[in-house]
Amino acid sequence: MSVVPPVSSTAAVPAEMSSPPVESPAGELPLKVHDLTVAYHRQPVLWNLDCQVSSGSLVAIVGPNGAGKSTFLKAILDLVPRAAGEVEFFGRPYREVRQRVAYVPQRASVDWDFPVTAADVVAMGLYGKLGWFRPVTRQARRQALDALERVGLAEFAQRQIRQLSGGQQQRVFLARALVQEADLYLMDEPFAGVDAATERTIVQLLQTLRAVGKTGMVVHHDLQTVREYFSHVLLLNTRVIAAGPVETVFTEENLRRTYQGRLSLLDQVGHQLTLAERMPRS
Repeated sequence: MSVVPPVSSTAAVPAEMSSPPVESPAGELPLKVHDLTVAYHRQPVLWNLDCQVSSGSLVAIVGPNGAGKSTFLKAILDLVPRAAGEVEFFGRPYREVRQRVAYVPQRASVDWDFPVTAADVVAMGLYGKLGWFRPVTRQARRQALDALERVGLAEFAQRQIRQLSGGQQQRVFLARALVQEADLYLMDEPFAGVDAATERTIVQLLQTLRAVGKTGMVVHHDLQTVREYFSHVLLLNTRVIAAGPVETVFTEENLRRTYQGRLSLLDQVGHQLTLAERMPRS
């Protein structure tokens, strides 16, 4: 396992996230970002951001509110304009490999009153293969039902999405990502406002995907579960503060640099990190 040195908050350098359980052919990188800058009303939200992610990594994107975490995902997916920077997915522009990248947006950004069933939403993940405005085939519906079964919602397939709980809605969008059979999964706060059962389902699926060489990047807020859920971490606050394997990068010092001492939870997390470092590894 290679160790990436912490990235200075004043001069970002590429941060490679390696040590995957399964490698892509010829060292193919699921994501490579160079000099990414995004600004709203001339105010930088992301500044000179460099990073690259290797296949099989499960990466937590961590930082304070307003640090640019959600903007980062939207910018690399061309959902918001970039002031500067280059982004490659599997060595190519996003538009050329769109089907290999699945995106789960924040639940709060979705219009849940739209009149569609859970199965309809999941089937939308197949439009890249079926083509827009074409009827959904019987095979596609079967795939959608299988994906719903994987997230424990098969019995809710014909339920209107507005009738589902918050956790169930999140699982529907996870099923839509699964049915796409992507190689890279980008998730924006998938654990926000969900029940414990949904959180366990999401974590188990992410671990299963990683075991077969898939890659995940997840905007995550719960510092106390980063070590348990993820293999790598990207600490972000407008710039990359540090990035790399959780065991070497997710430290109290780096967290304080990222949050600039503004988070009272840091003391508790720092104590837990100290205890973890003292425990013998099996």
